[in-house]
Amino acid sequence: MMLEFFLTSLVIIASPGTGAIYTVAAGLSGGARASFVAALGCTLGIVPHMLAAISGLAALLHTSALAFQMLKYLGVAYLLYMAWAMFRDRGMLSLKDQASDKSARQVIGSAIFINLLNPKLSIFFFAFLPQFVRADQGSPVSQMLELSLMFMALTFLIFTAYGAFAAAFRRRVLSTATVQVWMRRGFAATFAGLAAQLALTKR
Repeated sequence: MMLEFFLTSLVIIASPGTGAIYTVAAGLSGGARASFVAALGCTLGIVPHMLAAISGLAALLHTSALAFQMLKYLGVAYLLYMAWAMFRDRGMLSLKDQASDKSARQVIGSAIFINLLNPKLSIFFFAFLPQFVRADQGSPVSQMLELSLMFMALTFLIFTAYGAFAAAFRRRVLSTATVQVWMRRGFAATFAGLAAQLALTKR
């Protein structure tokens, strides 16, 4: 059962999503340190959703249309803000060669908000974790905490690898203004697309 959870989590985390894309963007714009901080922030942003799923609070998002819509549109607004900042080449996601000026607090704060303001995560964990809990293996809460910690560890490791890979190509990306412009536009379009996808999400 643990192996099944590990493999399922691996596939889910490795699939490109908001957090992974943000970590890659941070690696390209700020280097290895920024990508590490972004991976940590994205992982920390999972914690409230995990706790909500374990405590049963995620059921509120599933049953309350108002709660779900409020959190969803906060997430949409933040993703659109990220898209605009990238497109305008402003803020901590700037692709200009100014890694030393980037604030770790800004990077980790944005990373946390990206995952925190995504109601799909709470509902996902509410449905995902109980499938791997067995009645003959102790307290369900303890099992869910153990599974959650494994999921978080995998998230951090995989996102760190994504960010490190992006950081390795940072100098090449930053070598020409044309590549910078197209990378910036590409990330802006991706964040806008993720915002649209979240906006269309139903409970």
